[in-house]
Amino acid sequence: MSTVALVLAAGGSSRFGSPKQLIDWKGTPLLQHVVDGVLTWPVDAVYVVLGSQSDEIMEAVDLSKTVVVENPEWEEGMASSLRVGLDALSNSSHIERALIVLADVPGGRPDVAERLIEEQRRSRRPVVVPRYRYTWGHPVLIDRSLWPRLMAGLEGDRGPRAMFQAHTEWVEEVWFEDIPPRDIDTRMDLDEMRPRPRPG
Repeated sequence: MSTVALVLAAGGSSRFGSPKQLIDWKGTPLLQHVVDGVLTWPVDAVYVVLGSQSDEIMEAVDLSKTVVVENPEWEEGMASSLRVGLDALSNSSHIERALIVLADVPGGRPDVAERLIEEQRRSRRPVVVPRYRYTWGHPVLIDRSLWPRLMAGLEGDRGPRAMFQAHTEWVEEVWFEDIPPRDIDTRMDLDEMRPRPRPG
């Protein structure tokens, strides 16, 4: 079965004040950093959903190794990007699973993705989430069988977590000792998370 990564990068960054996709992270735009990392994961393709400032982002970020999906309804929030992205994946009959990746979370790791995929193959549950100590984190693996229900049931700026919590029979957890990777919502988040140069 084919597994793809779906990077949600359409938001308008209203809390941050400028496009988060383009903020400097280790000398490169944040979205470039996230996409370059995801391209090393054990996936067959990477899709990126763009919306706000898409022309500016495509000029600054090399997305040539990905499939770009435009979300004209990006102002509605995350749900619209997930719907548009899953709809695009649904057009390819060979795609069976999607790893949902948030473009403002720079801490994704290939070993996490690999373990989620392995666990889905073992458990056959439609949703596999990483559990970092005591909380769910990202990315989240969603089987194709659940995509229609998500596309029909999600609205606004909320992701599918509430739906998964209401249907725990869908969900398999993979436990990690690490703290969950943080997302960058505000400039304070960026200041706290940005790598510091080593003294000396």
